Amino acid sequence: MKRDRNTAFVEKRYLLPFVLVTSLFFIWGFAHAILNVLNKHFQDVFSMDKTQSAMIQAMTYIGYFICAIPAGLFITRYGYRKGVVFGLLLYGTGALLFIPGDGLASFEYYLFSLFVIACGMVFLETAANPYVTELGAKETATSRLNLAQSFNGLGCVMAPMITGLLLFGNNGESSGSSVAIPYAVMGVVVLVIAFVFSLVKLPEIKHEVETDADGNVVSLWSHKMYILGLIALLAYEISEISINTFFINYVVEDGLMTPRDASVLLSFGGLTLFMLGRFVGSAIMRFVRAEKMLFICAIGTVCTTTLVFLDLGLVSFTALCLGYAFEAIMFPTIFALSLRGLGAHTKRASSYLMMTPVGGVIGPLLMGYVADVSDSMSMAFVVPLVGYVIVLLYAHKAKKALEVLF
Repeated sequence: MKRDRNTAFVEKRYLLPFVLVTSLFFIWGFAHAILNVLNKHFQDVFSMDKTQSAMIQAMTYIGYFICAIPAGLFITRYGYRKGVVFGLLLYGTGALLFIPGDGLASFEYYLFSLFVIACGMVFLETAANPYVTELGAKETATSRLNLAQSFNGLGCVMAPMITGLLLFGNNGESSGSSVAIPYAVMGVVVLVIAFVFSLVKLPEIKHEVETDADGNVVSLWSHKMYILGLIALLAYEISEISINTFFINYVVEDGLMTPRDASVLLSFGGLTLFMLGRFVGSAIMRFVRAEKMLFICAIGTVCTTTLVFLDLGLVSFTALCLGYAFEAIMFPTIFALSLRGLGAHTKRASSYLMMTPVGGVIGPLLMGYVADVSDSMSMAFVVPLVGYVIVLLYAHKAKKALEVLF
């Protein structure tokens, strides 16, 4: 079934809120992608192995797991705008904590700062993701969220490029530049944005409570496709974050380039394809059902990750980059499909979905362990491969459910 070209993408009364909230996606995209450069940087500075450096991602995504439910409760009680402002304040505070970090030279202190940033990001994402899906017709919700998430991709592109050039010298070694510099700038910018949002009134979206034939409130956990979406989103996070974490290690250890050049490649190669994939995917889903698009892209990620695992040299490297284009639409698409038809459960359901970045703890630690034990980054790609297979199974189930409906 094709989309109706005349279906409203964003309602006119929601255009300004859509633009403002979409700007937030860039902010946390930048914060996520900078971790991939810090991973290699801290390996050099603190002389640690891959499993230890993966604690950068682990601590960040533990923050998601711990704060997701409190964020959902806060937003349910106080609304989307206050959730956004509080998240920005936490984010800005955590970023500014990096400034005294240089003097302390403590890896544990940096981990604490990243944890505070993560707590802020989970408030932002718990509010912004479902909010964007509600700012227009239900039929265009997945396309709308993919468009907003494209600016997340833009932040992902810029972060490795800027921080990689700052932290790595031409010889491929850590340059000795302060890691506090990009975080200090981020902190100031984010706090200014928090002030702007504190002055703007965002319209709240009201939902009706879903009841059964006897008038009883329908439980969130009775929605089977939501539960399956929760599992699929966790699997996706494990795969996506694991690959981002060790992209630089994979390219460097294959002898293809230095860490500095690999950081630039991560921006202009993989993450640029990721960003373009979301823009293109958003456009395509104006006319093609999201379930079908997800199924095709899931097949693509399974194929490309398999080629990386097989260690076929240039073929595997090309597949690694192409995988970013295929995975691009997965998070917003699974997220939007999982929230479909949940009504008054939407905010709480969103908070549970935002617990899935805990895959950023599981995936990198497991992938780092496999890489250390096998002494092969290619072999470690079995971890994201399994995750993408799970996403493919979910996409197949969603596609089947769509065929039954139509």
